[in-house]
Order: sequence, then C-alpha cells, then structure tokens
Amino acid sequence: MNALRRKGVDARLLVFWPQKWRPEEYDINLDLPRHGFLRQQAVQWRALAKYLPQTDVFHFYFGKTLVPKSVNVPILRATRKKSVMHFLGDDIRGKRPEELQYRKKFDACIVGSYAATRWVPDPTAVVPPGLDLRDYEPVAPVERERPLVVHAPSDLEKKGTRHVIDACTRLPVDLDVVHGVPHDEAVERFKRADIVIDQLHYLWHGVFAIESMAYGKPVVTHLDPDAVRQTEEAFGLKVPIVAATKDDLVEKLRPLVESFELRKQLGREGRAYVEQVHDLDKVADRFVEIYASVLG
Repeated sequence: MNALRRKGVDARLLVFWPQKWRPEEYDINLDLPRHGFLRQQAVQWRALAKYLPQTDVFHFYFGKTLVPKSVNVPILRATRKKSVMHFLGDDIRGKRPEELQYRKKFDACIVGSYAATRWVPDPTAVVPPGLDLRDYEPVAPVERERPLVVHAPSDLEKKGTRHVIDACTRLPVDLDVVHGVPHDEAVERFKRADIVIDQLHYLWHGVFAIESMAYGKPVVTHLDPDAVRQTEEAFGLKVPIVAATKDDLVEKLRPLVESFELRKQLGREGRAYVEQVHDLDKVADRFVEIYASVLG
C-alpha cells in the first residue's frame, strides 16, 4: 500500500484479520468474529456500505471478496465500481477450470507467476510479488568448509522437507530447518545461509525464495520449465535459481556445495533479478497501469 501511495494512489489495505507474521500490516482491520457466519456477514456488509461510496477500484486477493462473490460483483457493477481479482497460488493450485470461472466476472484478473497460467490461462496480467528492497540489504557470503543449507517450510509435507533432509545427509553440509518460529527469527536464520532450498513439489518458488535472493543467497527449488522460459522472455533476463526435483536434489546441490565462487555468482545474480522483477515500486507501477485500464 505504501508503494501505491508513493505513486499518488489513495490506497488502503483492508483485512478480515491481521496476518500472524505481520500483525501491523493493514490500514483497516475488520477483526471479524471467529465464529458465526451471520455475525461475520454483519461486519462485512457494514464495511461494504461504508467503503463502497469511497472506492473506485476494489482489488481483491486470494479468491475472496468483501461479501459473498455472488452478490458482491453485481453490486459493484450496479454502482459502476471496478474490481480486480488477484490470485496468489494456493487459491488456484489444483482447481478445476469450472471452479475458477468466477474470475471472468471481474474487470481484471492477476496472477503472480507464469506457472499459475496452468490454472488461469487468460489473466489480464502476470505481476510477480513485490518486496520493498530497502528492507533487504545483501549479506556478504562466507566461505566455510561445511556450507549451511537453510530450508524454511510453512508446511513440512507440502514443501518436501523429508527429501531436503535426506539429500543433506548425503552431502558435507549443515542443515537448518526453520519451521514454526516468528518471522523475524526465521529471517535472521536464513540470512546466515550459504544455500537456500525453497520447495520440491510446486511449480514455482514462493516469497521465501524471493527474500533469500534479495539477501544475495543462491536458491534451489522446483520450477516448471515452461514457466521459466515465459518469465525469461517477459523480463529479458535469466531466472538465476537452480531448478531441482526430489530425485536430483543431491546432484543439483553438489556444485553449490563444492564451489564458493558459484554460490557468490548466483547470489549476485539473484539480487539483480529481484531488483528487476520483484522491486515493490515496479510492481506498484504495474498495478497503477491495471487500475487505469479498468477505469478507462
């Protein structure tokens, strides 16, 4: 929101509840009742009545709208308000096409990566997640006999943690699995990493990988080759991430483990990549373009 405000947009972030790992990140907190659908709806409808006259474009995330989509979208159309639906990943991954048909009712539809076009083949725009890079100072690499590998899964099974542990037992490395700790502590631990492993089951990397590259860390994760090609064509630079699967993880890690120079090179390339692709101000510029296009 701050990046949009720097662009002259009167933008406010409304949340149902604050995120546990970023409890201060909101402008409007509805603090919905934890139980009772009707009680929740009463709060949400009051919010819609309050903010509908003040708002030109509603930018929704994660397949959610302020009140149920079946009524929220018609209300916006009737009042000549514009709407954008922004999918983030888990909200579309594995869904059937008919489950996501509702996306066509919005004035624009955004996905965060080219890998997501497997489920949303016709997005208005692909806008990668943004980071305020002023908060991410690259960490100078350290040469050590046993490199430190850091893996920070939000879900041990979904991120393939057992395969990471298995691979690291077969290499001369130390492994730090960062799980279930506050975000600030997690950041301090992965800032010490020599190599970062994101995940081994999904088609694209998450924000953890972006943050790691911002700190100048070489990143290993599972990537869809077609999405890599599309990303490189769209942004005009190489995706500097080592692509691996659970079956070839040891093979892909070994060169990084053995070469401090390779780790340094990929760290530099990763930082340059996030400056080009994930810089929050560039992402905000893209949002402004999208808002202007739907407003006509």
